[in-house]
Amino acid sequence: MVYKKITLIGRSTESFDAATDDAIDRAEETLDDVHWVEVTEFGVEVASVEGREYQAEVEVAFELQE
Repeated sequence: MVYKKITLIGRSTESFDAATDDAIDRAEETLDDVHWVEVTEFGVEVASVEGREYQAEVEVAFELQE
């Protein structure tokens, strides 16, 4: 088996957990055979949004098809 990793950034106005879930949900909707997700970084956007936007950068590993 060979895996590929990509980086996604999830966003939420509620929390880091919700931002992480946003990235995972998107990965599962668009990729086949997602095996694991690693959270690599958290951030908060405050400059260009009203209030706060929580962000979670995650690496998604999925199996490449043969």
